[in-house]
Amino acid sequence: MTDEDLLKRIQALLDEEDTMRSEHHVDAVRLEHLEDTLDQCWDLLRQRRAKREFGQDESLARVRDVGTVEDYLQ
Repeated sequence: MTDEDLLKRIQALLDEEDTMRSEHHVDAVRLEHLEDTLDQCWDLLRQRRAKREFGQDESLARVRDVGTVEDYLQ
């Protein structure tokens, strides 16, 4: 997966979240899943960029579990 693919995935998730909220029909379970998946996607993108910045192989970046990425400070 490239950064561009990852950014497209993030945008699709954000669009779905916006649609859900604008329709005032919020499925709490689906919304939580979207938020968790977005956290994971952003984390993966940050990992890839950091590896590239420090001369490491960005393809070694891996999706971390929700518990790990949820606890990061914003």
